[in-house]
Amino acid sequence: MMRILLLFCLGCAGVIADAAPIRIVVPPAAAPRVAYGAQQLAAAMTAAGLEPQIVTAAGGEPADTVVLGAATDAKMQTALAAAGMTLATGQPGAEGYGIARAPQGPVLVAGADDSGLLYGCLELAGRVRAAHGLPATLHVLDHPAFALRGPCIGMQKTYILPGRHVYEYPYTSQLFPFFYDRAFWHEYLDMLVKNRMNVLFLWSGQPFASLVKVPEYPYAQEVDDEQFRQNVAMFRYIAEECDRRGIWLVQMFYNIILPKPLAERNHLPTQLKAPVPVAEDYMRKAIAEFVKQYPHVGLMPCLGEALQGTQNQIEWATKVILPGVKDGMREAGLKEEPPVVFRTHAMDPQAVIPETLKVYHNIFTETKYNGESLTTWQPRGKDQQTHLAMAKLGPHLVNIHILSNLEPFRYGDQQFIQKCVQAARDRLGATGLHLYPLSYWNWPDAPDKTNPPLKQWRRDWIWFEAWARYTWNPDIDPVTDRAYWIRRIAEMYGNDAAAAHILDGYNADGECAPRIIRRFGITEGNRQTMSLGMTLDELVRPEKYGVLPDLWESQSPPGERLQDYVAKEFAHQPHVGETPPQIIREILDYSQRAVADFAAAAPLVTKNRDEFARLQNDAACIRAMSQNYAAKANAALFVLRYEHTHDLKDMETARTYLAESLDHYRTLVNLTRNTYWYANSMQTAQRRIPVIGGMGGQPANYHWTQLLPVYEKELADFDARLAALKAGGTAAAHAELLTVMKGAPFEVLSGNAERYTVKVGAPVFTDHKYVIQSVTSALDGLKGIRFSDAAAKANRLGPIEFSTTVPVRVLIGYVESDEPGWRKPPNSETDALAAELGGTEPLILDAAKIKGLPKIVVYSLSFGPGRHRLDPRGFGSYLVLGVVTADGAQ
Repeated sequence: MMRILLLFCLGCAGVIADAAPIRIVVPPAAAPRVAYGAQQLAAAMTAAGLEPQIVTAAGGEPADTVVLGAATDAKMQTALAAAGMTLATGQPGAEGYGIARAPQGPVLVAGADDSGLLYGCLELAGRVRAAHGLPATLHVLDHPAFALRGPCIGMQKTYILPGRHVYEYPYTSQLFPFFYDRAFWHEYLDMLVKNRMNVLFLWSGQPFASLVKVPEYPYAQEVDDEQFRQNVAMFRYIAEECDRRGIWLVQMFYNIILPKPLAERNHLPTQLKAPVPVAEDYMRKAIAEFVKQYPHVGLMPCLGEALQGTQNQIEWATKVILPGVKDGMREAGLKEEPPVVFRTHAMDPQAVIPETLKVYHNIFTETKYNGESLTTWQPRGKDQQTHLAMAKLGPHLVNIHILSNLEPFRYGDQQFIQKCVQAARDRLGATGLHLYPLSYWNWPDAPDKTNPPLKQWRRDWIWFEAWARYTWNPDIDPVTDRAYWIRRIAEMYGNDAAAAHILDGYNADGECAPRIIRRFGITEGNRQTMSLGMTLDELVRPEKYGVLPDLWESQSPPGERLQDYVAKEFAHQPHVGETPPQIIREILDYSQRAVADFAAAAPLVTKNRDEFARLQNDAACIRAMSQNYAAKANAALFVLRYEHTHDLKDMETARTYLAESLDHYRTLVNLTRNTYWYANSMQTAQRRIPVIGGMGGQPANYHWTQLLPVYEKELADFDARLAALKAGGTAAAHAELLTVMKGAPFEVLSGNAERYTVKVGAPVFTDHKYVIQSVTSALDGLKGIRFSDAAAKANRLGPIEFSTTVPVRVLIGYVESDEPGWRKPPNSETDALAAELGGTEPLILDAAKIKGLPKIVVYSLSFGPGRHRLDPRGFGSYLVLGVVTADGAQ
């Protein structure tokens, strides 16, 4: 569909500043959002020195009148034509508007719908403010390119509550004071509507136990009655205030997460990987009650993470969630299906979504844009195909998720953002945007060390505004766009020349983090905190750390990883796409340019100098981070070269670069020590790269100062290795250093399994001929656990009960096979619970040779003293190749 955007203000000197009151005529029984738009227009007129009056009728529509009406109304169309605007069929389009005024005539605001009238009023208000009066002539026709445009708020915390798991946070005033703050909602929602955003997502693991009562399950309620009353009142208030601004409120929830009291009453875990009857009954009734109580609030289910297995997800969607929505429709008297947004995370959407469409029709889909980072405007590969497949089935949104490579710094690269929006439309077929804030887990506070805390929607105004601007119109020409951003930044910092430099600095800085993660990172997921750096081993041996191929196969333009580049160099093969040396040059160039741009702006800034100083410090941080990565990537290149040349000069050069990277990291530490509370807003065990983020729900390793000793030790260890090589200890230096595994005392308590000794000739299952042919010395002689392979493959094995008197790690062997029946290794990219017991990265890459089986990779799960149930995440068969003391399996 061709977009039409005609903007004329003929003879803007002809601004009418009438002495008489200006009447704003709204239709009788106008919708709340139309009334809100009229109020915003009146406020702009008052500020311009006019005297507006909002009325519902006017005679003759004289020149001092603004008339609001439907674009489809015959009288409005006649009046528009008289003012020089003739609407073609289908114009102005959903949520669109036309504004027309002939000289000496009334101003006509015609909306395609109530939202169109709202946005028309906002557009006219902006022109009144700019002209300091009512323009004499107007001709504007516009509508949004994307049907849904809006951010999310996480009803989640940076830590895990005691006795709970990730995502489990009831709605309480202690956990989420902002939720009960009406002043916050007014300011935040006004910001959204100012940017013409029309959807707001609230994210929660299990919201129903805080928002609805299910008569059959009174004990499922997770908050006391007074808190429940507050929750209901606030939720209804927020929904009404959203609707008044043309914003659709959508409540997201994970599956299957049960209310804690319901789970405890029924002796169930709170997070289920497969349905059980009581969970099915409660969730269907809770969803029905939610639809009944909040009929205009949307629902967004995430079928993945806890709930596993395609068939389980299909049945849960088609027999629990969607029937619950239909039950609620009947009870609420709704005639049309409310929209339901299905998040395609951690599931096979091409198998699941077609099945949901057989039982329900008004379905939207949502898929992450670049995973959980911002990496490219050239998405491709299998993830691109997922987007395109979903777009063929119905309305589809892209989710700009987590932003783990941008945290915690400001991001205002509007050129990068514009190209991403264009890619979402043109490469992915999206018609909607679902936008994360830059510090999701700690909403609403920003990560800066200030008192009081900065609020994210104020600090990151340009982040929200850029995505909103381009989802309304992705194709704004560069000259017009640059002038717009210079004006907006000048409003912030007081000077046009400073604003031009700041804009250039934003656009240079914004190129660094995407390039770093897509060429050097382990994952685009929030498992990696990019600004905290990476170890040399993670760069040289990424396969040891659960590397995610999607990062470079789908979320990056074509190019080469460090290992690919060195291999091609020594094979004398041509390079393809981006190369590591190219990226090193580019991030150093962009970050240097950004620092220079902000330095040029500094003496010109006249407003908000404290915030400018923070912005300039961010540029210095991004410069030090880029230098750190550039030097360490060069060190990795020379370590990889050494494996081909065995020339100690390569290792010595690597050492020089490694020392340089440490110097730059120290600079980064000094720049952030007193300016930032944290690098990553999620500070738990789900964060794994460069080191684990915390255990037992307690935050750890979230600040650059905490990682400095890690990198100092890394250089000392490298020096020791280099000294050993120079002394002739080649074999020792090349050996894979595995910590000695020390067997731990344990007893198997269940009858479905038995102990055995891990050694050559031992069967690894009780019912099969799979026999160990060779085993790594680290595992040889340990006591393992074996069980029926057939029962495990048929999902009939159940948990294995065991007890121990000391902290242990159970060594789980996964068969590297795509054949059905073999359990897959834990994947914290798609399963947040996977990290709670540890073991989301491989411990031993080639553990044993077993007759009839492919390669065996060992992971470990952690348990404390006591009695436990061993049941690794997923379905299918697996091996237990030892139980060792916790300190002996690190």
